[in-house]
Parts: sequence; C-alpha cells; structure tokens
Amino acid sequence: MSSNLRTIDYFYVMIPNTAGQGSRVLAALADEGVNLLAFSGFPSGRKGQLDLIPENTTQFLRAAKKLKIKLSRKKTGFLVQGDDRVGALAKLLQTLADARINITAMDAVSSGKGRFGAIFWVKPAAVAKTAKLLRAR
Repeated sequence: MSSNLRTIDYFYVMIPNTAGQGSRVLAALADEGVNLLAFSGFPSGRKGQLDLIPENTTQFLRAAKKLKIKLSRKKTGFLVQGDDRVGALAKLLQTLADARINITAMDAVSSGKGRFGAIFWVKPAAVAKTAKLLRAR
C-alpha cells in the first residue's frame, strides 16, 4: 500500500455553460504547454466552473494571462495518489473526521492499473492543520 499526498494550488474559471467551452480552455492551455494534474468541471448557476490544478503554477499563470483567461485567486487543496484497494480513502477521511476537519469537496477516481487519485478541499482556515495532520508535502 503506497500513497502520496501533497498540497496543490488551484484556480477556477467561470465559463459559459455551453458545449465546447471547457474543451476550448483545456486545448488553449495545452497549446501553451501547461500540464494539469487534475481538473473538475460542473455547472454553477447559469455558467460552468472549471477547477484547474496545474503542475507548474508559474507556467500556468503566465499562459492564463497570455490567453486572457480570468482566473480566481489562488487557492489551496490536496492531491492524493496511491495504490487502489477497497477503502483506499477511508482512513484518510476518518483521520480528518476525528480531527473535526470538514471536507468542502472531493473528487476521486480509479485510474485503472491498480492506482487511484483524488483531489479535495477544506476551508482555508483548516489548510495548515490538514497539511500537518496528513503530513502533506
């Protein structure tokens, strides 16, 4: 059983909630050489929200400025990757619950080939406590 947990920078961008808008943003970032560790997209009111987690924040910000993508301010979240198994996130979630840390949102997937990944967010006031508790790098 091996897992890796780290803090990540993330940003969101609001886009029209119409077909192709997310593809347009992701393709433009890819054309600038931006690698995303993860992204999540969902409707938000009459718009769509894309949460973008770049591998390299400096490169991402440079590309977003060039592309005139209006980003939110930088926020902090967590990325966990590891060997997939039954209950892969149960201990992590219980550790947070025992510390009375509430998760704002979480997305997790099995990537196949015995691996999984998850991104999650806590309130800004709980970021430092969460990072210390989970020994995030």
